[in-house]
Amino acid sequence: MRIIIQRVSHASVTIEGTIKSSIGKGYLILLGIGDDDTTGDVEWLVKKVVGLRIFDDEKGVMNRSIEEVNGDIIVVSQFTLLASYKKGNRPSWIHAAKHEVSIPLYEAFCSLLSKALGKDIGTGEFGADMKVELLNDGPVTICMDTKNKE
Repeated sequence: MRIIIQRVSHASVTIEGTIKSSIGKGYLILLGIGDDDTTGDVEWLVKKVVGLRIFDDEKGVMNRSIEEVNGDIIVVSQFTLLASYKKGNRPSWIHAAKHEVSIPLYEAFCSLLSKALGKDIGTGEFGADMKVELLNDGPVTICMDTKNKE
């Protein structure tokens, strides 16, 4: 699994002209699921996301977690994070998981993240054409990949 976490002042997901989710301060997470990902990857990522300390403390040092600032989260599925670009100029998504694998893992990630955070999180809609708006705060953008746990 690969994720891009963007610390945001606000973010929203719009589908067919209707806002599906919107948040204030928090994270916009783009989630890519590979064909070899498992629930173990979901659990590891959720723990890392909730524990990540990238919000400023009273001294202006990134030392607070999403829980400590009572932040919100939107998770958007994005298979393009699994792009392979080694051959030619047209990316391949051969390593992106098929729907029968990716949908349950996406739902598990969102569910476990919501439970760990202790509140509902926003989502996009799996497979939909989404318009994502955000104001990146910092900017702070973190990439995580479960294939690079060490």
